Order: sequence, then structure tokens, then C-alpha cells
Amino acid sequence: MSLAKLKEFLDSHQVKYVTISHSRAITAQEIAASAHISGKQLAKTVMVKIDGKMAMAVLPASCKVNFEMLKQCAGAKTVALAGENEFKEMFPNCECGAMPPFGNLYGMDVFVANELTQDEEIAFNAGSHSELVKLAYKDYERLVQPKVCDFAAMA
Repeated sequence: MSLAKLKEFLDSHQVKYVTISHSRAITAQEIAASAHISGKQLAKTVMVKIDGKMAMAVLPASCKVNFEMLKQCAGAKTVALAGENEFKEMFPNCECGAMPPFGNLYGMDVFVANELTQDEEIAFNAGSHSELVKLAYKDYERLVQPKVCDFAAMA
């Protein structure tokens, strides 16, 4: 999803947001530093396979996925990190690893770490490694309707 399409989607749902351009950065922690945002407020999207089905795990940039806890949360038999080659075709207008956390627009489940619900705002990649979107968490939750659970571990 390109930034233009994401903006169109947010505008169509009357969501107030801010876009932030920053120097190119790849890791979530580099992005947070470049955009002057707390690593706890920056949401990163980790692609996972839950019982063989692609899903998004969304958590603070300063954390990593605890796969055992995510498996319990999803009520799944297996949870594994998805390989780039398994999902890059699903996001043709995004740089790999910069997908916005809107799995609902791609027909996939979205799991959000409890920690992200504690901030009024979240920021996330907007399809590239040099642009972020920042909006109210309550708006994100309303649009995506993720399953919120405890699966983030300190990196």
C-alpha cells in the first residue's frame, strides 16, 4: 500500500494523522531515532505465519516477538516468522519490511502487543523506509480491529 493509498483510506474514514518524512532507515530503532520518536511509540510490523496462514504481529520497535506467547494468544498450534519471499508479493507498492500495519486491508489477522495500546498515538511505516504515519491509537484500533494480547518481549 503506497502512502497515497493509505492517506486515501484514512481520509475516507475521517482519521486525523500526520505524515513524517525522515532520512532512509531500515531497522525500527533507526527509524525511531531518525524521526525523533520513542522506540516504544513506533509500531513495527512483523510478518508471521500462524498455523500456516499469514498474519501481522504489531509491536513497539523496542521489542521483539515472543513466539510462544503469540501462539497462546492466537490459540494456534504453530507460529513462525515469515520469510520475505513468502510475503513481499502481497505488498506490491511497499518497500519490503515497510508495510503499514493494516492487515485487515489484505485479508489477514492483526495481533497488537498490549504495550502499544498504552500510548495515545502510534507511528508506523507508510510503505517506505523514509515515511511514517502518526495517528491516534484509538483510530487505528477502530479501523483495524486487531486482537490485542501480550506477546512483546524486550529486545
